Amino acid sequence: MDTVDVVKSKVAPPARPERPDEEQYKKDLAKAEKELHEAEERMKKIKAKLDLARPNNKDSPAAKRQQELRAELQQIRTQQQSSKSSRTQVLDKIKRLDDRLKEQIAKQKSERGKSAFKSADDVQREIDRLQKQVDAGTMRIVDERKALADISQLNRQKRTFASLDDAQRGIEALKAEISELRQGLDDPAQRALSDRYAAITAELDAIKAEQDDAYKNISALRDERSRAHEEQQRRYAEVKEIKDRYFAARRAAAEYEKEARRVREERRRAENEAYHRGRRQEAAQAKLDEAAAPAYQEELRTAASVLAYFDPTSAAAVAATRQQSTAAPGKFAAQATRVVDAAGIKGTVLKKKGLDDDEGNYFVGGGGKKNKHRQHRGRAEASGGAASGAGEGGGAGKFNLDMGTIDSLARLGIDPPMSQADVPALVEKLKEKIEFWKGDQERKTKEASSLQYFSHLPVTQYLMTRAGVLSLTSEFIFDCRTSPKRKPRSINSRPRPRPPPIRRRSSRLTKKSMALRRQR
Repeated sequence: MDTVDVVKSKVAPPARPERPDEEQYKKDLAKAEKELHEAEERMKKIKAKLDLARPNNKDSPAAKRQQELRAELQQIRTQQQSSKSSRTQVLDKIKRLDDRLKEQIAKQKSERGKSAFKSADDVQREIDRLQKQVDAGTMRIVDERKALADISQLNRQKRTFASLDDAQRGIEALKAEISELRQGLDDPAQRALSDRYAAITAELDAIKAEQDDAYKNISALRDERSRAHEEQQRRYAEVKEIKDRYFAARRAAAEYEKEARRVREERRRAENEAYHRGRRQEAAQAKLDEAAAPAYQEELRTAASVLAYFDPTSAAAVAATRQQSTAAPGKFAAQATRVVDAAGIKGTVLKKKGLDDDEGNYFVGGGGKKNKHRQHRGRAEASGGAASGAGEGGGAGKFNLDMGTIDSLARLGIDPPMSQADVPALVEKLKEKIEFWKGDQERKTKEASSLQYFSHLPVTQYLMTRAGVLSLTSEFIFDCRTSPKRKPRSINSRPRPRPPPIRRRSSRLTKKSMALRRQR
């Protein structure tokens, strides 16, 4: 599966959240803030009324009784404060021991919860059962190994249960110590003071209840203040909800866009990687196809063409000519758009002056009067050379060859003939090369098809490695010596020292020497 398909096969992203309307948000926020301001103004008015209705009469019997009880309550607090230091130390110690006890109990529960057994006896029974099965010898080797491993694991768990039992005894000791400390805190005098403190508090609460009955209007104002406070908190919560909803929607839209950009970037990166991987695979496959092609194919085709030119009667030339004549037209061969019937054409073909029927003087530049004789002589020699090349007998004139034939001979590594007498030797060389290439074609093709043949080529090695054809092992890793742009330098080599700078004479000395030369 391609990387692009993996990206496309992922779960589709959720629906795109819409961005909140900023104008609507401003309208809702202004309305909620206005209602909050009204609730705050109402709360201020109720507080002012409550301050005016609060009684300040301190000469009433209830007020005096309250003062007496509060004085006695303060005295009890003073007495309790004297014994508070020692009691505080004991309470702190109890608290530390209690925290330690809770920690050990939690650790005990955690350790026991990790095991499937509740006690060391259960573990020992399971060990005995497994050991009995192993000793019976009826188990398979795999099951016996597993049972032995389980026995080792159970032995470790058994030792863990032993440590847990020791920890449980420590927990019981802590509980006993905490109980003793709490019993020491139970003092009768302190208990009497605490009871008196509770009684005074109850009496003060009763007086307060009587005051509540006497001041019902104040209670109504306080209730109204409570309702106003609740209204104020509700309006504040509405304002906060509007802001939270707006900014949450903005964050959701921003997160969605960020995620969409990330997905697009991943898709683009995956497509780009797949594209380049395909290009590398195509290049590597092209190199492999080129290596798998028959060897000497181009040389054999060129040699057959040259042999057909110099010796049309040879078997190889006849086979090449027959193959060329019977070959099917190519895919992109030119097709005739119309066919001209030459049977109805009558008359005489008009030709230039000085040209015969068998020669077309192409690409010959015209010269002046001085070069006319030379041009006519060159044409005669060319026609004579071509005729001698086509015939069997040798001539004494010059031997001319076209540039295509000379280039083909150069690519085959054969010197072109200087005369008609060199043609038979040339034909023999061509036949020998054709026979050698045909005989060595199978071996050379196998050699070129092997991957080791391409391992010394940096470009092919790189393409095949990136395409996954070769593994990037130590024998295929690139070395800097394969790069023609950088030359390797040994570890012990030192950089070449720079030449000393050329010191030029000052301009003052130069002017002085020039003045002396003028005087001389």
